[in-house]
Amino acid sequence: MTVLGRVLTGALAATWATAAAIAVAVPAQADPDIDFANQLHGFGIYGPRDYNAWLGKITCKRLDRGVDGDAYASINFISRNLERGTSQEQAAKFLGAAITTYCPDLGSLLQRSGDSTVPPPRYAAEDGS
Repeated sequence: MTVLGRVLTGALAATWATAAAIAVAVPAQADPDIDFANQLHGFGIYGPRDYNAWLGKITCKRLDRGVDGDAYASINFISRNLERGTSQEQAAKFLGAAITTYCPDLGSLLQRSGDSTVPPPRYAAEDGS
């Protein structure tokens, strides 16, 4: 092997060793969508992980832009978009998990809404519609 060949081989070996050291040293990043799905499973909420993550992110956008004026409006939005049979309590827990995971800066919204009490659903007959 020529001198140039030995230098190139040494340089390549050093490059591979450095890349391997960096790959081992860099911790794996957690996937917030998986963490969110795991939280939801603890609440008895299942379904496609991507859909639930999308719904959580859209909920945050709606809160941030004022589409949903408070947590109760968000809970109603979530209830309409989760599987039939999902309870209001589960929707409230979904909201809490979405805020914690995707928009923690909006956490004060939950505090302003009081405790975790969920208002009863409104029916068309109650509001005169």
